[in-house]
Amino acid sequence: MKKLFTILSILLTTFSAFAQVDKNSDLYKTVLAKDSLLFDIGFNHCDIKQFENLLSDNLKFYHDKDGISDKTKFLTDLKNGICNNQTNRQVQRFLVKESTEIFPLYKNGVLYGAVQNGEHKFSEKRESQGGIAKFTNVWQLENSEWKLTTSFSFDHQADENKKSEKLIFDNETEIEKWLKENKVPTLGIGVIENGKLQQVKVFGEISKGISAPYNTIFNVASLTKPVTAMVALKLVSLGRWNLDEPIYKYWTDPDIANDPRNKKLTTRIVLSHQTGFPNWRYMNENKKLNFQFEPGTKYQYSGEGMEYLRKVLEKKFKKSLQQLADELIFQPLKMTDTKYIWDKNVDTTRLAIGYDKDEKAYETLKNKIPNAADDLLTTVEEYGNFLVSVMNGVGLSENVFEEMTKNQIGSTKGKHFGLGFEIYDLGNGEIALSHGGSDNGVQTIVFILPKTKQGLLIFTNSDTGGSVFENLLKHYLGENGQKIFDIETK
Repeated sequence: MKKLFTILSILLTTFSAFAQVDKNSDLYKTVLAKDSLLFDIGFNHCDIKQFENLLSDNLKFYHDKDGISDKTKFLTDLKNGICNNQTNRQVQRFLVKESTEIFPLYKNGVLYGAVQNGEHKFSEKRESQGGIAKFTNVWQLENSEWKLTTSFSFDHQADENKKSEKLIFDNETEIEKWLKENKVPTLGIGVIENGKLQQVKVFGEISKGISAPYNTIFNVASLTKPVTAMVALKLVSLGRWNLDEPIYKYWTDPDIANDPRNKKLTTRIVLSHQTGFPNWRYMNENKKLNFQFEPGTKYQYSGEGMEYLRKVLEKKFKKSLQQLADELIFQPLKMTDTKYIWDKNVDTTRLAIGYDKDEKAYETLKNKIPNAADDLLTTVEEYGNFLVSVMNGVGLSENVFEEMTKNQIGSTKGKHFGLGFEIYDLGNGEIALSHGGSDNGVQTIVFILPKTKQGLLIFTNSDTGGSVFENLLKHYLGENGQKIFDIETK
């Protein structure tokens, strides 16, 4: 161990002579993204591929209790140790983000690596108290890819602050207890910072005694609508569709064919929920679609409007909504688990079944035809990457992005609807784009803040899932989360 601390002393002394990079720099964000892949996904969910991809073949890992390992020994110990049985998984690792320091490494003015200093906490189910340790990681560019070449984990000791209120969100044991108290079987969280999906966390069980994997598949209910909206807006940006052209030219629902108001419907009116349609036609006494007010005159949330647009687009382009979304969104973003329809490729072992307030399972819906407004299947990671693309305007013209984020119509509680998203005015020129989803056994919500490049996704598979939104919102979005909560409760 004397040799270990001698090496550490030299490293820390050397790197302290150079200024650490700013937390908004690309290097800082890159290293934290790699840390998240390695530990939030790789270590905490035993995704061995993350280690195989991110560890250098020349890895040297120094641990003050377990000795020295190379890549082969490290992977063998991981597979045969804590990842041998996920059901009895004991240890989870969490980065103490505020402790993180990143120092660049240059040779002849060219960046070749980085040093990451910090602290990490460990939650151990078999012990009443968690642990905390210091670490130093050396990341190096190998063939233009970031690889972990050297790692020190040292000064392991009991974490005296484990029981603090704040740590519940960084401690799996505590959050699992919190979820059980709220009768939420599975919780998925995605955190967007600096315009990138930085963290994916999934808690709870996918089935009795089986921990939910990070790539758990959720039904996200009405979070389907923003995806459909982006299909239409990308077509507009490509010059293949017109936001304000009357859509009766391509298709008209037989129920309203004789009502002249059908000629006022446009894509803009649909995406801002001004169609005049009820949410669903089955809510009407005669089960037929009808106008409840003049299109374009006021707001009324409508799933029927989104379904109307689906049929128009499918008629115009002679492709299903699934095919259009595949071409414009899912394939470019590698969203292989995201689907409007149920098919043989759905991995049911990763599917979060919905539950009611008494923890009884609902029957799983298996749509054979895309629903533009409901029942999308996806994962936190894939939907998070979709939201990042929306935030960054990927595939959208400047004008379309401006229209999407502009107040189109007043909605509720002083908010407005844009195109596909509800808009919260947070003051000082800052807005949050949001959408939620609520069905039997589904409570989901997302927020993206284009100005600060922040975002948050919360997926749950229970009627009681909404009960956890407030604490998560305030924790991950801070002051802006409080502003959003205040708007909702005023």
